[in-house]
Amino acid sequence: MFTPGHQVDLLQGSQEFFPALVRAMDRSVHEVRLETYIFSVVATGALVAQALERAAQRGVKVFVVMDGAGTDNLSPEWVSRFSAAGVAWRIFSPLGRTGLLLPSRWRRLHRKLCVVDGRVAFCGGINVLDDFYDPNHGVLTAPRFDFAVRVTGPLVESAHAALVQFWWRLQATRIVRQGDLAAAWQALNEANKSQADEAPDAGHMPAASAATQTRADLILRDNLRHRTRIERAYRQAIGEAQHDIIISNAYFLPGRKIRKGLIHAAQRGVRVRLLLQGRYEYFMQYHAARMVYGKLLAAGIEITEYRVSFLHAKVAVIDGHWATVGSSNLDPLSLLLAREANVVVDDVVFAQNLQGRLEHAMAVAGTRVDPADYAARPLVQRLLDRAAYVVMRLLLFVHGKRY
Repeated sequence: MFTPGHQVDLLQGSQEFFPALVRAMDRSVHEVRLETYIFSVVATGALVAQALERAAQRGVKVFVVMDGAGTDNLSPEWVSRFSAAGVAWRIFSPLGRTGLLLPSRWRRLHRKLCVVDGRVAFCGGINVLDDFYDPNHGVLTAPRFDFAVRVTGPLVESAHAALVQFWWRLQATRIVRQGDLAAAWQALNEANKSQADEAPDAGHMPAASAATQTRADLILRDNLRHRTRIERAYRQAIGEAQHDIIISNAYFLPGRKIRKGLIHAAQRGVRVRLLLQGRYEYFMQYHAARMVYGKLLAAGIEITEYRVSFLHAKVAVIDGHWATVGSSNLDPLSLLLAREANVVVDDVVFAQNLQGRLEHAMAVAGTRVDPADYAARPLVQRLLDRAAYVVMRLLLFVHGKRY
């Protein structure tokens, strides 16, 4: 469901994303709302934290939500600085002593979404995290490969509504845990009122010009009304592909329907190319993903692994005009459990810009997976791949999910 009237700018890595985000925050007048999985103030990540602080000090309302698995806590310094500036911040679902042992803890806030003054939105896969730093692996020798978009136009209102609603749900949940159900109900009513009061005023939005007629939409995934929207968008686009599919995804373990869609596309003559994570990051994601390579390669699908640094992108381009940039991986954690946000775009110029960057990465930083080499990989490798895949399926079964 594409809507015209957007301007969508592609941003690659924190080196392009952070300056655009900070510039928007520094120009804010009324409000900044930000959600992220990881909030790290190491190196250039501090630039975003400082911009939030400056906005709050000017009297701008600033709301920040970070996920408890991606961000266990803020440093005492930034707790004090945010408090002094008036930044309102929350950590969603802190892990506590049990960590991720409880299935209920697997429902994470994974979307990276920001709206400034109800006029401009940012969405993508990039956390508040420096391109050359990884919390688990330290300093990186090459930048992380990832994308976000800067958007103006009608979908900003949807992004803003999602951020407002989630903030007030967090407030209500907090009150419920304190045992005050009446106050929680009041908070939820306040959420609905705030969502209406704070909605962007279309009369004050910049008028669409010839340069801002891009058709786009925001697709959200949650565990209530929108459980399959992102997956269905991928499946529809893959099913309608005529000549070319390029997908770049950090944690690639799609369900049966998407895998069959890709195979059927390749069988009807569509060129299907996948740019996937080639460096070892997590046991489960690294090994389980390789279990699905065999049938894809046999169907003629081209798989290239990105190995010069960590690939964190969640993007796709189909037939040179349909594109998506967002936070959702094609794996069970994103498609079944996490809150995610993707922007889908129907625009030749935007899609070909993204496609060019993906093809460049394949050519200069990728290693093509040879079907013969994959089939002859060592026994230990195959056993690890199968073990990770089986464990992943068992964990989903425990959670009551079929995939």
